[in-house]
Amino acid sequence: MFVLGIDPGLTTTGYGFVRRHRDLEAIAAGVIRTDPDSPLTIRLLEIHRRLAELIVEHRPDAIALEQMFTNRNLQTAIAVGRAAGVAILAAAQHELEVFEYPPTVIKSAVTGDGAADKRMVATMVGRRLGVAPPSPADAADALAVAICHLQSLRVVGAKQ
Repeated sequence: MFVLGIDPGLTTTGYGFVRRHRDLEAIAAGVIRTDPDSPLTIRLLEIHRRLAELIVEHRPDAIALEQMFTNRNLQTAIAVGRAAGVAILAAAQHELEVFEYPPTVIKSAVTGDGAADKRMVATMVGRRLGVAPPSPADAADALAVAICHLQSLRVVGAKQ
């Protein structure tokens, strides 16, 4: 199974590709940055284009997204929702199933603590993948989303 994990954001969208055979293997990770001074439509288009390119280049089996959480800042919540929407659109255009996980579930799956901070998430992602803690944090978070999804598949498979 090969998964693209996405940590959506309007200014920075993290992505991480993780493959599971016997062990977990990071294939690629990084961030898509948009210019805060550009119009919203251009920024969303850039996120969509880059995610579509990454999907074509790597050909994942599924996409896992960090689910938007309630944020005190309504503008931030709306921006994250818009970025998530274009990620879902890119997945749909490539006929990929999308799975969403709340941040606490992702953190718990990777670190064992649903309230873990970003540093702990990056450290545990690095340990789980056998690499140095990924940077920037958005890329580490995206890898964590992919790990969470692959781990949830293993749990579901064990119950069948």
